[in-house]
Amino acid sequence: MDEKIGRIARAYADECYEEELELLRTLAQIPAPSGHEERRAEFIRDWLLAQGAPVGAVRVDDAKNVILSLPGPADDDGIAVFAAHTDVVFPDTEPLPLAESTTRLLAPGVGDDTANLVGLLLAARYLLRERVPLDRRLLVVANSCEEGLGNLAGTRELFRHYDGQVREFTSFDLYLGMHVVSAVGSHRWRVKCHTEGGHSWENFGRDNAIEALCSFIEDLYALELPTRAKTTINVGRFVGGTTVNSIAEDASVLVEYRSASEECLEEMYGKFVVLVEEHLKAGTRIDVQLIGRRPASGEHVPEGQAALIARTDEVLRELGGVKKIHHQESSTDANIPLSLGIPAHTVGTVEGDLLHTREEWIEKDSLRRGLAVILALMLDHATQPRDEQETPHVEKNG
Repeated sequence: MDEKIGRIARAYADECYEEELELLRTLAQIPAPSGHEERRAEFIRDWLLAQGAPVGAVRVDDAKNVILSLPGPADDDGIAVFAAHTDVVFPDTEPLPLAESTTRLLAPGVGDDTANLVGLLLAARYLLRERVPLDRRLLVVANSCEEGLGNLAGTRELFRHYDGQVREFTSFDLYLGMHVVSAVGSHRWRVKCHTEGGHSWENFGRDNAIEALCSFIEDLYALELPTRAKTTINVGRFVGGTTVNSIAEDASVLVEYRSASEECLEEMYGKFVVLVEEHLKAGTRIDVQLIGRRPASGEHVPEGQAALIARTDEVLRELGGVKKIHHQESSTDANIPLSLGIPAHTVGTVEGDLLHTREEWIEKDSLRRGLAVILALMLDHATQPRDEQETPHVEKNG
């Protein structure tokens, strides 16, 4: 890693630490269920404009992505994207609760992904204020719908709009030391069962929708899983019935299977369809709906992927203080570009724990290292000679 970049990134992160913490306190309380991120999107758009982004350089697209476009040279050879998602897993529409100790900040979704998002925004602010010349066009994206049944809708829309133009993709998500370098895909289903139902005493013996789906679930977990790559199945939600003395007319479950191999996903698709057919019988209707499909990594490692990972690992060690970097398979916004053969990864930049719980927390002081990591990765696209760059002056509370 360039030493000058490291000094600039550390200095900037130290000088705007209090501002970063205050921005996190504000943003972490704005509710943003997947598909309903409009309040965070509006806040982020207005914040970027207040930091000096030209009006025409910031837009909110139809998927509620906030996109800041930073120009490169006229002859650049494609776009580099830096992103962090705005949505959280919680359905709250009222302000999210925030708690704080001397060393930690606690809020639902604070590390997944609000703290990473705040680091991205402040790194973008540096590029704006310092008017850093870039070797290619950069998009800074606060994207929607990364979580759960959001189905990566924000990133899908981004790659639809910029079809064929993106050459490199970095998303910031999760915790320091976690470096996602390949994509775990998934198919997600809603399985519904309907029967005649009736009274538990008078109509005993009729098909029960709950019992029918329990039988289906038992056979689902008994399926022989593909062995070419790790493959998992899960039933994550079960809803059904009315009262204790009623034979359930209706029940439904949410099911997913995952793998880093598209071949394994397709094999599971075939097994799943056959299983559904085997559970069809007179008087009992089973309906299935595919409600989410995330692609796995492509069959070939994209050209440039190894170099992208190596550069990032170096920054994580030197600026993030990470002694042991975990290269992982996971399901993130990087699934979309990886499935298209574009170099992509997802990088954690804060220390914390208990993601996807209401007790999630992050270490406040880790924000410094996280911001330094993010800014250094973005400054890797600066064209100005490193030894001519100066440590920036940071305006407090700007």
